[in-house]
Amino acid sequence: MQRRAAAIYVALFIVIGAASYSLIATAQTPTVEFDSPEYELAQDDQLQVGDRTYTVSSVSGTTGELQYTEESSEYTETWENDSTQTVDDQEWRVLVDSGDDPSGFTLQEEINETAILQDDPDASEETVEQNGTRYVVLNDSELVPADEYFPEPETRSYAEGDTLDYEGNTTTVDSVATDAVQLSWAAPRTNTITAENEANVTLGEETYLAYFPDESTMQLTQDFENYNRQTAEIDRVQTQTNGLWGVSILSFLAAVFMIGFAYLPSRY
Repeated sequence: MQRRAAAIYVALFIVIGAASYSLIATAQTPTVEFDSPEYELAQDDQLQVGDRTYTVSSVSGTTGELQYTEESSEYTETWENDSTQTVDDQEWRVLVDSGDDPSGFTLQEEINETAILQDDPDASEETVEQNGTRYVVLNDSELVPADEYFPEPETRSYAEGDTLDYEGNTTTVDSVATDAVQLSWAAPRTNTITAENEANVTLGEETYLAYFPDESTMQLTQDFENYNRQTAEIDRVQTQTNGLWGVSILSFLAAVFMIGFAYLPSRY
C-alpha cells in the first residue's frame, strides 16, 4: 500500500512538473518592438535634428555612433620653450625671447645634419669634437668647423597677436610666457555621440531612446511610454517563467524523493 500511494504521488508530481515545463517550452518571450520609430538608421545614413545634420558613422550590434560637424570651433595648443614643432613640413625649435616678461618668440629651423653628411660623399658620417669645437671631417683628413660647414638655420620671429600658418589654419599667437607659447585658431570640428542599446541619447535639444533590432540597424524613438510598457511586460513574463521553472524542478525532486521513501525498509 505504501509503494502504491507513493506511485500515485510520483505520477502526480511528474504530471505537474511536465505541465510546467511544457508551458515554459511553448511560451514566447516578448521582445521590444517599435512600429513607427522617429528614425530607423543604418551606417552612413543622415538625420536632421533642429538645425544640425548627423551622420551615422557606425552601427555594431548594441552600439552606434553619430557624428556632426561644427563649422567653426576654437582650438588651442601650447608650445613649450625649447621644444620641437612641425610647421610647413619642417622641424623648428621654439625659442622664447629672453627676459622676465617676453612678448615674442623665434622659430629656428632644425638642421638635419645627418642627412647633409650622408648626401656629401667627401664627408664623414659623424662630426668630431676637438678642444670644445665640433668639426666635419672631409676626405678623411680635413677638419671644417661645423658652424661653417652646415647652412645657417632659417629663423622666423613672432610677437603676441601675430598670425602664422599652422596645419592649414591661420593661427594666432595668443600669449607668450617664459616657458611656453599659447596658440589658437578656428576650424571645423567633428564631434561624435555614442548611442547605447536601450539607453537615452541627446541630439541637440531632443532626447531619444536608442534601440538596435538587429546588428546593422539603429532605431531612435521618443515613445518612452510604449517602451516602458513593453519592458514591464517582459519582466512579468520572465517572473512567471522563473516561477514555472521552480514548480518543475521542485515537482521532479519531490517525485525522486517519493520514490526513495517508498523503498525505505519498513520498521514493522
